[in-house]
Amino acid sequence: MTRSRPAEPSPPSTTSSGWTLGAGRGSLAVVLLCSAGAALAALALPVALGLTIDELITEGRVPWRGLLLCAALTATEVLLDAAVAVVGGVTTASVTARLRTTVLDRVVRADPRHGTAVATGDLTTRLTANAAEAAAVPVTAATACATVLLPIGGFVGLLLIDAWTAVALLVGTPAFLVLLTALVRGTAAAAADYQREQALVATRLTETLDGAATVRAAHTATRERARVLEPLTALAVHGRRTWQVHGRAVGGSAVLLPLLTFLVLAVGGVRLAAGAISVGELLAVSRYAVLAVGLGALTGALSAISRGRAAARRLDPLLAPAAMPHRSLTLPPDGPGTVELRDVEVVRDGERLLREVSLTVPGGTSMAVVGRSGAGKSLLAAVAGRLTDPDAGTVTLDGVPLDGVDPIRLRDEVGYAFARPALLGGTVEDTIAFGATLPSSEEVRSAARAASADGFIGLLPQGYRTPLELAPLSGGECQRLGLARAFAHTGRVLILDDATSSLDTVTERQVQRALARRAGSRTRIVVAHRVSSAADADHVVWLEDGAVRAVGRHADLWAEPAYRAVFDPAATPATAPVPPASPCPSPSSSPASGPGAR
Repeated sequence: MTRSRPAEPSPPSTTSSGWTLGAGRGSLAVVLLCSAGAALAALALPVALGLTIDELITEGRVPWRGLLLCAALTATEVLLDAAVAVVGGVTTASVTARLRTTVLDRVVRADPRHGTAVATGDLTTRLTANAAEAAAVPVTAATACATVLLPIGGFVGLLLIDAWTAVALLVGTPAFLVLLTALVRGTAAAAADYQREQALVATRLTETLDGAATVRAAHTATRERARVLEPLTALAVHGRRTWQVHGRAVGGSAVLLPLLTFLVLAVGGVRLAAGAISVGELLAVSRYAVLAVGLGALTGALSAISRGRAAARRLDPLLAPAAMPHRSLTLPPDGPGTVELRDVEVVRDGERLLREVSLTVPGGTSMAVVGRSGAGKSLLAAVAGRLTDPDAGTVTLDGVPLDGVDPIRLRDEVGYAFARPALLGGTVEDTIAFGATLPSSEEVRSAARAASADGFIGLLPQGYRTPLELAPLSGGECQRLGLARAFAHTGRVLILDDATSSLDTVTERQVQRALARRAGSRTRIVVAHRVSSAADADHVVWLEDGAVRAVGRHADLWAEPAYRAVFDPAATPATAPVPPASPCPSPSSSPASGPGAR
C-alpha cells in the first residue's frame, strides 16, 4: 500500500523581494502596528511627564493621575516592544523557512538546465545565508517604518512646544541625511561583493569534498587547501569595507547627534529663561530632542536592509525559471508502458548532443542503450523519463506526450536508478522509501531483496533502521540501495543509468534476474557498459555521436566489429570486464545521475 505525498504549489512571484514582502502579511501587519503603537506611546510620554511636572510645581501636590498615565505609557511601550521582538522573530523564521522551501522547490521543479547553472556550493550559500538575510528584510523594514515615527514625532513635538527648538534641530539634519545616504550605498555594494566571495569559498569547498578521494590519491591536499582559502583575502577586504562604511556612519552619528541634542537643549534653556516655556515643557523638549535625533537608530536597520536586498538579488535567478510545464493530460490507466521517441534532438551550448533520435520501446520489454563515452546514453535516459526536455521532437508514454503529463504523476510511473545514487533520508529504510510515494515496510524489504541489498542491510547495527551516517557503504552497496529505491516504487517504466556498474558479476546477475521477473509488467531501459547487460535485453539501441546507429538484438549486432569495440575489442559475450567499485558518494555529489551526464 502506498501513500501519496501531496504536491505543494509554487508561489507565483518570480523575485525573492516580492515574495518575502508578500509572505506573512498578517504577522507583518502585527509587527507594524505594535511598532507604531510603541512609538506613539514613546511620543506621548514627554507630554505626560511635562504636564505632570508643571502640575507638581504649580499646585504643590502629588499628581497621581499624571503619574499613573506616565506609568501606563511606559508599560505600553515595553509590552509592545516585547510583542515586536516575539512576533518579528517568529515571522522572520517562518519567512526564511518558506523562502528556502520555495527556492528549492523551483530549482527541483525547473528544467535541470536551469538548476545546473549554479554550482552546488554557491546554491548552498544562497539557500542558507542569503535566504536568511533576504527573509529578514520585511520585519526589519516594518520596524524601521515605525522607528521613523520617533524622529518625525520628536520634531513635531519641538515645533508645537517652541518653534525655535525645532529650528535648532534642522541646522544639523542635512549633514545627517548625507551620512545615511552614504551608509546605504556603501553597504549594498560591499555586501554584494562579500556574498559573491562567500559563495566562491563554498563552491570550491564542495568541489574538494566531493573529490576527497582524488585529492588524497594525487597528494594535493595542500594545494587544494590553498585554492579553497584563496578567496578569503578578498572576503576579508569586503568584510572590512562593510564595517568601515558602517563605522563611519555610526562614528559620524556619535559626533553629530549629541551636538544636535546639546544645541536644542541650549535653545530650550534660553527660551525657559525668557519665560517662553515652562519647566515641564523644557523637560518635554529634552525628551523630544533625544527622540528627534533617534534617526541614528536607523543606521543598523538600513544596513541590514541593504544586505538583505543584495542577498535577494542573488536568489532571484533561482526563482525565475518556471516549473516544467504540462497540460494535465492523463495516462491510460492500464497502459503497458510503451516509450516512443520521435525525431528527438537535444542541444547544449550550441552542440547537438542527441540528433534525430527515433525509437520505440514496447511495453513490458527491455532495451539496452549502448555506445562509447559521450555518445549521449545518459542524456537519452534522462529524456525518456522527462528529467529534461528535448529541444526538438516528442517523447510519449503509452501514446501521451510526456510534456503534457503532470510531473508528480509521471514520477509515480517512471523510476530511475543511477550509477552514483544520492542517498537521501535519515535511515536505510527511509532511503529506499524515498520518492513521490511512500511504500510500506514490507515493500521496502521486498525491494531490498530484489536488489540483493537485504543481506548487507541485515548486518548493519540496527538493520533497516540504521542511520545513514552509521552505515559505511561501498560503491556497490550504494548502488544496490539505489536499485532497491527504484524497485520499491512500482510504475510502468524503470530506467537504469549504468546502475550496476559497481556490482560484482554474481550480484549483477542476481539483479538482472530480478529485472527479468518484471518482464511483461514493467518497461526497462538500461544504459549498459557491460556485454552481459546488453545481452540480457530484448533489444539494443546503439548510439554514436548522439545519433542512432542501429537498433536490434545483441546477438545480431555482435557481428559488427564496431559494435564489439563499444565494449572491449577483446570482449566476447561470455567475458565482460568488471570496473572497480567507487566509494559511495554523498547526497550532494551525484554527477552521473544528472541529465547532463553523457
